[in-house]
Amino acid sequence: VARFLLAPSAGLARAAGSVRLAGGLTLGGLFPVHARGAAGRACGPLKKEQGVHRLEAMLYALDRVNADPELLPGVRLGARLLDTCSRDTYALEQALSFVQALIRGRGDGDEVGLRCPGGVPPLRTAPPERVVAVVGASASSVSIMVANVLRLFAIPQISYASTAPELSDSTRYDFFSRVVPPDSYQAQAMVDIVRALGWNYVSTLASEGNYGESGVEAFVQISREAGGVCIAQSIKIPREPKPGEFNKVIRRLMETPNARGIIIFANEDDIRRVLKAARQANLTGHFLWVGSDSWGAKTSPILSLEDVAVGAITILPKRASIDGFDQYFMTRSLENNRRNIWFAEFWEENFNCKLTRSGTQADDSTRKCTGEERIGRDSTYEQEGKVQFVIDAVYAIAHALHSMHQALCPGHTGLCPAMEPTDGRMLLQYIRAVRFNGSAGTPVMFNENGDAPGRYDIFQYQATNGSASSGGYQAVGQWAETLRLDVEALQWSGDPREVPSSLCSLPCGPGERKKMVKGVPCCWHCEACDGYRFQVDEFTCEACPGDMRPTPNHTGCRPTPVVRLSWSSPWAALPLLLAVLGIMATTTVVATFMRHNNTPIVRASGRELSYVLLTGIFLIYAITFLMVAEPGAVVCATRRLFLGLGTTLSYSALLTKTNRIYRIFEQGKRSVTPPPFISPTSQLAITFSLTSLQVVGVIAWLGARPPHSVIDYEEQRTVDPEQARGVLKCDMSDLSLIGCLGYSLLLMVTCTVYAIKARGVPETFNEAKPIGFTMYTTCIIWLAFVPIFFGTAQSAEKIYIQTTTLTVSLSLSASVSLGMLYVPKTYVILFHPEQNVQKRKRSLKATSTVAAPPKGEDAEDHK
Repeated sequence: VARFLLAPSAGLARAAGSVRLAGGLTLGGLFPVHARGAAGRACGPLKKEQGVHRLEAMLYALDRVNADPELLPGVRLGARLLDTCSRDTYALEQALSFVQALIRGRGDGDEVGLRCPGGVPPLRTAPPERVVAVVGASASSVSIMVANVLRLFAIPQISYASTAPELSDSTRYDFFSRVVPPDSYQAQAMVDIVRALGWNYVSTLASEGNYGESGVEAFVQISREAGGVCIAQSIKIPREPKPGEFNKVIRRLMETPNARGIIIFANEDDIRRVLKAARQANLTGHFLWVGSDSWGAKTSPILSLEDVAVGAITILPKRASIDGFDQYFMTRSLENNRRNIWFAEFWEENFNCKLTRSGTQADDSTRKCTGEERIGRDSTYEQEGKVQFVIDAVYAIAHALHSMHQALCPGHTGLCPAMEPTDGRMLLQYIRAVRFNGSAGTPVMFNENGDAPGRYDIFQYQATNGSASSGGYQAVGQWAETLRLDVEALQWSGDPREVPSSLCSLPCGPGERKKMVKGVPCCWHCEACDGYRFQVDEFTCEACPGDMRPTPNHTGCRPTPVVRLSWSSPWAALPLLLAVLGIMATTTVVATFMRHNNTPIVRASGRELSYVLLTGIFLIYAITFLMVAEPGAVVCATRRLFLGLGTTLSYSALLTKTNRIYRIFEQGKRSVTPPPFISPTSQLAITFSLTSLQVVGVIAWLGARPPHSVIDYEEQRTVDPEQARGVLKCDMSDLSLIGCLGYSLLLMVTCTVYAIKARGVPETFNEAKPIGFTMYTTCIIWLAFVPIFFGTAQSAEKIYIQTTTLTVSLSLSASVSLGMLYVPKTYVILFHPEQNVQKRKRSLKATSTVAAPPKGEDAEDHK
């Protein structure tokens, strides 16, 4: 190792030299004075700001420290400042010069066996300065490479610009510290910005290397832990990009067009080329850039690309412009700054002129430098952003050395033997313990990992008066452990005040639930809570309870309206009209019969059974009012009792009368002896016996299941919840309702059978044929009723249709009985009283075939 470190390498041979300042204690410095070289060359063009400004900041800080009588009295700080050429391998070769003195201190060339070719002893040269601490480097990749060597020789290192989170690992980089916060803080600030803007779907873009890759890795890790932010794509820009590489990057970003937010950890050159590719793809204004401190508030990455950068939010460690440095640097000239070996090259670059050196002539196309040019007067000047941190790094080492000097050399002015040589491990402890107000007035301190506290300013590049080229960076917030972002100060292309979206999926509307995409927690499909479901939370739909329906936007449930067949309903108009007319007609017939109770027509019709039959017809009409009345316990009980009672009473009387006529006719064929049970009393007994079965059954039902009203929410549970209704009705199903009428229908069918059998009765039995026509018509009515009643069971208007059908069918059947059997008789009684007399003539055929009826019993039945 010693042989390699002391031998001049090819890299060192190509070095452009170094800036040296004599002093009792020497500090090393690493600065990117030149950019990375191309085509195999180590170094490229000069970097005026990042290189020369920062190097001069260290020289300025050393001058200030050496001029301060209170800081390291009697001790002068020297320096050896090197150019890293923005390349880690080249920087490592340069940094080896910092440890050569330590290698030589362990033995001279003879002791380690150094020999030149041919056995010639090596040339004795002055030993190199012993570097006690190093300021730098700039790029994280360079600092990592250098830190691996410096730690081997216990040389503390303080960086002014390296922010890679990897450098916070105190087990690997225990001698590394920095006055800038690590990118883990920066990544946290960027996550907070993304969340404050309401974005949840972003892509990341990183330059290959420790800075870009570590920054993106920290952002991804923090966003995953914080939740609510998903990474659409993570794209890495190669260290040596091929032609068309950036067009390919833009195409990849457009594979997820909803991820408009782009988190970019990249160097200046890569940022510029990404913006240029976005413009070439005609995507100006599409991407929403969130740039790290490598972008910061710099103009160089966006020069001539301002329209693409409008709206970009950038972050920069909190800093201030150091007025003293401006005064120092603007007074530098070729005469008073000979210690900076690269200052002449800076002069030519800054003033676009050419210096004439011995043996050379200025190019005819370039003017000759006069040496009288002045920085800031004959050229633009703006202090580079990391100047403050370079000064703070130098002062941190100076304060640590001062504390160490006071502890080891009490009462001494200048160095004492205890600090010759300086112990690097002890110095590191003093560096980590420093706390002072830096050049910008903010505290400078380090945590256990050597990191500075995170303090950032947040900027946005905004157009001015609609012109991007005349725009600039505007401070819109800051971050110091927590974010303070002035959202009102943000401006965007399009609607300046409306924050553009960068969302995988748009928020679901009211009444919609999120159906998550597997593996991507920020992406979902919106699924409507349809039917009777409502939105419980953003992920769940549930069905409303049976007595409720969803609100119009399906965000909750509301009670389902309850309906019933009311008196004012159009569906009740026809049944009520028929019932009223039927009751009036029935009352007229009853009144007429009672007034003419002893006339031949009334007596011939069978007065007792007629009144029973008319009572049943009256009850049939009256049931319509019970069916329309509001359901309740009393109404429901009355419905059960009277729904079948009227029809049972009517058909029992008709059956008894038809059966009596049939038996008399059949008995007359065989004998002159009248059949039994044909007297009025017997007929009433038979009728009431048949009716009693219905009454007993209903009473038993009422006892077994007491009646009550219910609200049926299923009957009108339509597909559209808005049309859903609860139906207030009695606790009678369709089958139980038909059951009430079942016995009546059985009597009706039996009566019809007897009417058919009695169709051959002579015309002198004038009741037989009207009864037959009555039963035939009644059967037709009820045959039509059944399909209508049950065919509408699934209809939304079921309660109305079925009730109307039932009541109309009942009224029609009653009207048929009334019209066929009693209206003609009433008409004769009222309008043709001359026909309401006893007829004496008898048919010879009737006399020869039918026995005489009992005295006083319906003599007219034989006429």
